[in-house]
Amino acid sequence: MERVTDVPETLTQPADTAQVNDYDSFAEAYSADNEKNILNAYYERPAMTALAGDVAGRRILDAGCGSGPLSAALRERGAVVTGIDSSAGMVALARRRLGDDAALHVVDLKDPLPFADGAFDDVVASLVLHYLEDWGPTLAEMRRVLKPGGRLIASVQHPFVDYAIQNPRPDYFATTSYTCDMTFGGQSVPMSFWRRPLHAMTDAFTAAGFRLSVISEPQPDPAARELFPDDFDALSTKIGFLFFVVEVPPTAG
Repeated sequence: MERVTDVPETLTQPADTAQVNDYDSFAEAYSADNEKNILNAYYERPAMTALAGDVAGRRILDAGCGSGPLSAALRERGAVVTGIDSSAGMVALARRRLGDDAALHVVDLKDPLPFADGAFDDVVASLVLHYLEDWGPTLAEMRRVLKPGGRLIASVQHPFVDYAIQNPRPDYFATTSYTCDMTFGGQSVPMSFWRRPLHAMTDAFTAAGFRLSVISEPQPDPAARELFPDDFDALSTKIGFLFFVVEVPPTAG
């Protein structure tokens, strides 16, 4: 949901998460930035839609939909999309984008999902899992609402970026939080994230009953080369986000 590969302005020790990640307070500024920056518009979203592939007729839950750009892209490809986000401000922007009849709900991913078992063919989780200390309950709920053979397609901050750039981090293998100030539309806001090693991510998927299908470290959209020549070169040669496709095993037979 957010841009996090930039080196933050300031980095601090963990803070009270009730005072950070308040997307309602900067929803408009964040959404405007997300629409056009290279990391979201020309790197993360194209990679998510490419991993999703042919989605025509598929029922997709956009978990952490923000203001709805990925939902819109999937819907344009023929998917039937339901969006959820913990920010009422973001959901309001998504409704403005997608229409009053769009299936949008204010839901915190830490809570049980208000959907029936097997309600979706796919779940997309775009840059949201790294907000959670414990992936277990959330992944269990995502698996529950997926049909047998369904997919979870997720993007997260790359754990090697977290270790190498988001200092200080003395222990790569620990699951730790950090808080940094980020700027959207000239507004500086505190953001808090959880970082964990790669094996902790894959272990969490398998513990929830998923089987790993794809791990991807994609390149940015070539269209970004002329628009962002300096950023394109850096993003093409250095790691940024990490993408997963994990599947619910089909039922026997």
